[in-house]
Amino acid sequence: MKTIILAAGIASRLKPLTDQTPKCLLNVGRKSILEMTVENLLATNNSELIIVTGYLENKIREFLRERFPLLNVTYIYNKFYASTNNIYSLWLARDAVLGNDMMMMDSDIVFDKLIIPKLLNSGYKNCLALKRHDVHDEEIKVKTDAKGRVVDISKEVKPSEAAGESIGIEIFGREAVAELYSILDQMVVTEKKVNQFYETAFQKLSENDLYIVDTTEYFCMEIDTMEDLKIAGEQVLNHFNHK
Repeated sequence: MKTIILAAGIASRLKPLTDQTPKCLLNVGRKSILEMTVENLLATNNSELIIVTGYLENKIREFLRERFPLLNVTYIYNKFYASTNNIYSLWLARDAVLGNDMMMMDSDIVFDKLIIPKLLNSGYKNCLALKRHDVHDEEIKVKTDAKGRVVDISKEVKPSEAAGESIGIEIFGREAVAELYSILDQMVVTEKKVNQFYETAFQKLSENDLYIVDTTEYFCMEIDTMEDLKIAGEQVLNHFNHK
């Protein structure tokens, strides 16, 4: 299995902290978001990493080279990071991941490593981690059928119809990876839809159904704002102090 980490964005909502530092290298507690992510992956035997960079990409490379000198990383640079969304970054990883099972994740989430084995051991070839809580307009919300199959995933899902929030960690078997990239080719290359969220492509999967895995019991938080950074820092420090 190969793991894609999407780390190209500018993170304008976190300026001035991100003026000289990519969001994934901001500290939450004692470590950066990216350091915790890589440690979680290594702790769960996921060591083949593909990182899509963009904004301040050299700082990401330098950090990983110094902190994890033996890490097996394939870097892919999104030169259009300022004018595209994460659907384009995901599409750029096409050649690096086709023919393999794939785990993918956003680079701005702080999460408990136990989420990864829960997904891997769920019994689903294709699944995403779901957090059940009172969802709001800005979150990527998931609507499912009675069996937990994803039927809609976007910010536009009505909160009253949502099973919860997609936290930004997904797993796909190699057959679904092939179908997903066929869909991405159509959307990105043919239709020029480079400024959308990658979840819009998930909704088009047909042969390979996508299911939710409830990971609410484990800590996970997306970092978008100064307030997120503060809350996550307190949560992480509290978590480690009680281990």
